Amino acid sequence: LGVEMSASHVVTALTNLRGRVLPWHSREHPVRRDTEGTRAPVAELCEKCLRAPQARGLPLVGIGLAVPSPVDPSVPDGLSRVVMPAWEGRLGMEHLAERFGVPVLVDNDANLGALAEHWWGVGRGVDDLAYIKVATGVGSGHVIQGEIYRGATGVAGEIGHIAIDPQGPPCICGLHGCLVTFVGGHALVARAEELLPAFPESPLHEGPVTVHDIEDAALTGDPLALQVATEAAGHLGTALAGLLNLMNPAMVILGGDLSRLGDLLVDPLRDTVKARTLVSSVRAAEIRASELGPLSVAIGASTLILKEALADATLFPAVPLPEPESA
Repeated sequence: LGVEMSASHVVTALTNLRGRVLPWHSREHPVRRDTEGTRAPVAELCEKCLRAPQARGLPLVGIGLAVPSPVDPSVPDGLSRVVMPAWEGRLGMEHLAERFGVPVLVDNDANLGALAEHWWGVGRGVDDLAYIKVATGVGSGHVIQGEIYRGATGVAGEIGHIAIDPQGPPCICGLHGCLVTFVGGHALVARAEELLPAFPESPLHEGPVTVHDIEDAALTGDPLALQVATEAAGHLGTALAGLLNLMNPAMVILGGDLSRLGDLLVDPLRDTVKARTLVSSVRAAEIRASELGPLSVAIGASTLILKEALADATLFPAVPLPEPESA
């Protein structure tokens, strides 16, 4: 069972041994700000998945939990006080293990997005890849020689806090001009609102602007939304160029909210990368949008359980699922 706790919603997905999603559920929730209030919906959505008719007769092996924070492998219950200050440095999800009787493993959301793509998505068969998640925040997960690379303390992949303009907007991390201040969800909405007076015909005038509104408008050809997407691709490409020169992945996969835009994002991003990267680095890297969609991170969290169970099955005593609810 995989659980994604993003900054603004919770997703749960039950998968089988082939990575196929059986039941899944999603709920909007201010995870980053609400600690105690988050624990109940996480457990409720897990229970809902496990009682679905599709889960009948399947044993539960474990629960993987994806969080929007670096996770130090030596302190798996710890969270970044900078990224998630309301949580005071601790996840505190012991109740899941107690309630469902299985191990609970925790990792960073972008790491698990990378794992899902490597096992089941466009990165199948690619042993060196980078997964870029653009949502409320921005992060990257890396698979190197078939394994997730976390760094010494789990902070590898914090591409959102690479400064692309030292004179740029202030960031929650205390720096200025971090990538997330240009392409994170709040930044995209702010940029769209700034451009509204110049585009009186834009459908974004119809109500409070959200990232999904910007995506929908861009997909219908709205010039304002397309400008926001193109600018975001330019900023993201600037950061990605450095990553390609440093890491030399065979594939870069774009996930998170903006991956819905497909080639509208990938094409200008690729142009920026080509202009700023060593020819040998960009020639080797294929840039793709995720095909796993909004479930990629939750699938990755579930895959983490499968991966670790295959490595040492004794750690995961399978527990029969509860009887499904009657229709």
